[in-house]
Amino acid sequence: MTDGVIVSLTQDALMTAMLVSAPILIVSLVIGLVISVFQAITQINEVTLTFVPKILGVFAIAAIMGPWMVATMVSYTARLYATLPLVAG
Repeated sequence: MTDGVIVSLTQDALMTAMLVSAPILIVSLVIGLVISVFQAITQINEVTLTFVPKILGVFAIAAIMGPWMVATMVSYTARLYATLPLVAG
């Protein structure tokens, strides 16, 4: 196993993790920002106000993007198994 193979596997794993987690993180960030602006405009200082919209948004995006996320992880796993002879040999 060479250093190049290890770097390539690590890079592929990190890229897959970022791709899979990005939709949920972006939706959570946007909802949090919108709620924060709303709280600043109306001067409502309720800490728990962001939880329900964020949870609903994360569940919705997970339901919508779930098949793509699973397909991306399955594709990564297939690539990982395909490179297994390079790693073991």
